[in-house]
Amino acid sequence: MAEQRLLHHRWSDVPVESITPAINRRFITADRVTLANFQLKAGGIVPRHAHEQEQLTYVVSGALKFVVDGQTLVASSGDVVQIPSGLAHEIEVLQDSSVIDVFAPIRQDWIDKTDTYFRR
Repeated sequence: MAEQRLLHHRWSDVPVESITPAINRRFITADRVTLANFQLKAGGIVPRHAHEQEQLTYVVSGALKFVVDGQTLVASSGDVVQIPSGLAHEIEVLQDSSVIDVFAPIRQDWIDKTDTYFRR
């Protein structure tokens, strides 16, 4: 069994990934969870996709429109959106936004750089 110890991270030390001109991402992966910090520009789109991970999205600032099966949900500063495993969703960035996402299990596709749905 690996040694267990307390770890400390600073977002400023985590490299920024520019996914598209409107989507920047930083993420930290632990043994069973991925924590992401997104900076999103108004007009940006996260194309329709689904993943095995459960997702919690906390909108720190700004506003996002989630589209699921033709239904829309607008989430703004202070809101949390819960997306079950396997549920296809698309996100439109309505205002410049800062978002914290939590995923379980980890986002292995991000680690492996196979998350091609962002770049369609």
